Amino acid sequence: MIAVVAVAQVGSLFAADAWNNVTFTAGEVKNPHRDLPLSLAIGTGVVILLYMLANLGYLAVLPLAGDPHGATILTRGIQYASEDRVATAVVQQIVGPAGAGIMAIAILISSFGCINGLILAGARVYYAMAQDGLFFASAGRLHHQYRTPAYSLIVQCVWTCVLCLSGSYGQLLDYIIFAVMLFYILTIGGLIALRFRRPDQPRPYRAIGYPVLPVIYILMAIFIDGVLLRYKPQYTWPGLIIVLLGVPVYFLWSKKGVLASVQSSV
Repeated sequence: MIAVVAVAQVGSLFAADAWNNVTFTAGEVKNPHRDLPLSLAIGTGVVILLYMLANLGYLAVLPLAGDPHGATILTRGIQYASEDRVATAVVQQIVGPAGAGIMAIAILISSFGCINGLILAGARVYYAMAQDGLFFASAGRLHHQYRTPAYSLIVQCVWTCVLCLSGSYGQLLDYIIFAVMLFYILTIGGLIALRFRRPDQPRPYRAIGYPVLPVIYILMAIFIDGVLLRYKPQYTWPGLIIVLLGVPVYFLWSKKGVLASVQSSV
């Protein structure tokens, strides 16, 4: 049962994954010591509140349990909503058959808004890497007119197209969430390591619940990744290999000689 719950977390983890994307622009924020923690707290808090209110709305309109052979949306309930589309079933119950179209439009609007934020934030990662000498130098340059990381956006576009052609939506979720969880483990592990290696470093904001919450998160993330490796190996193992390939690439790129030759070729 625990393994099933871990595998089922892929969808929900993906739905909440962009909570930390505001940190991608940390180097361009005027007052990051104040604004970044505040943005993370407000953004995460609002999303949690909206999710809770949405689920309360579902429970207020449809019964939790239902009949798999029910003739109506109400008799099937949340448990046996068509294709597990609970929100669509709720809107259809409220406004009738037009509810499916209304929900489809709402999903499109939400998706476009999410994609817009992810594209703008994600390109800043390549830009920051290039600024640190760990990626192609062209990715660290801004467009002369719009002041945007144009080359980074192009690189991101190409990689996104490759991913879109590599598998189905569900398979991409398994691949992405597995890799993302690895980086979250490394990031939080880095927090703990820096506390030991640089105890006197200025820390303008505190990690709430340290060290208990970070350790619990790392253990849970390791468990989820382990379960995904065991039960969904088709895309998790390739994801692990790609992440591990980044280790030698990082060390090679960080050497000035290699970096200079790559930049000159670009």
